Amino acid sequence: MAISRALLLPLLLFTTFLSVYLHHSTADSYSDSDSDSETSDLVTELLYLRSQSKSGVIHLNDHIVSRFLTSTKTPRPYTLLIFFDAKHLHSKTELHLQDLHTEFSLLSSSFISNNDASSASSLFFCDVEFKESQNSFALFGVNSLPHIRLVGPNVKNPKDSEQMDQGDFSRMAESMAEFVESRTKLTVGPINRPPMLSTNQIAFLGVILLIWAFFFIKKLLTKDTFLHDWKVWLLGAVFVYFFSVSGAMFNIIRKMPMFLVDRNDPNKLVFFYQGSGMQLGAEGFAVGFLYTIVGLLLGVVTHVLVRVKNRTAQRVVMGVSLVISFWAVRKVVHLDNWKTGYGVHAFWPTSWN
Repeated sequence: MAISRALLLPLLLFTTFLSVYLHHSTADSYSDSDSDSETSDLVTELLYLRSQSKSGVIHLNDHIVSRFLTSTKTPRPYTLLIFFDAKHLHSKTELHLQDLHTEFSLLSSSFISNNDASSASSLFFCDVEFKESQNSFALFGVNSLPHIRLVGPNVKNPKDSEQMDQGDFSRMAESMAEFVESRTKLTVGPINRPPMLSTNQIAFLGVILLIWAFFFIKKLLTKDTFLHDWKVWLLGAVFVYFFSVSGAMFNIIRKMPMFLVDRNDPNKLVFFYQGSGMQLGAEGFAVGFLYTIVGLLLGVVTHVLVRVKNRTAQRVVMGVSLVISFWAVRKVVHLDNWKTGYGVHAFWPTSWN
């Protein structure tokens, strides 16, 4: 049966439309397949680069940054946490770059060990060095260190990535973990810090301790040890007093430097920093030394001077002690006023005015 001309034209149009639709569908499927393959290859390459590092931190350069960030389509199936480093600034202890990089490595290794393969393949820890990758620093707009950036899957412009606040570096790896967990849906887990001593070192110290304990117990029974010497207890009490009033614990916890280099004159050192939010080690030791002088003079007056029978000697020592104590306390008050901007002064009776 011959097909009429009225049905021939619609049939040809339908056949043409169907072939074009099938062609585009096939092309789109091939395109999606190629895109998925490329994405899978990037993740595989990142996993390989991470396996080459002991801590799991991938060392980036300008070429690798371009390959995994700027030249890839979004959304990416991975997130990058990048630590910006500069080896020529490691000598500046106030920046703590080496300590922060060590903590960053601990964060990376802890995340890998605490998570399964699927979670661990969605977040990668990286570092980039200034002299090797100055273009990458400019790409992210980094102009100060320490600096950490979290580049999420949907970030197109690196400058739009999230920056970790420099005030959050005080708690080291723990604060970095909180930053990651607050910005992503991932859990870092506990920070696995290596023990201070190895098993062999602990065993060696244990043997030494047993040998020393034998001789110590023998001397303890005969009351011939340093614990029976009053001088040791006196020095220990002075040390504890100095440690308490000098703010040494604050310096240890915050890892504050003893001094800073003057920004305006690199050849000049700054031992006293104006501002209540920061205390240098030299400041604490200076104040602790002044307070220790006052404490020792008070101890001399109350425990030694009262045993002196010469009244003239008592009065001279008492007068010298009061003058030195007044001078020391005045210096401490003056330093506090200079740092905080608040004035501390005596309140005289109204009738004296």
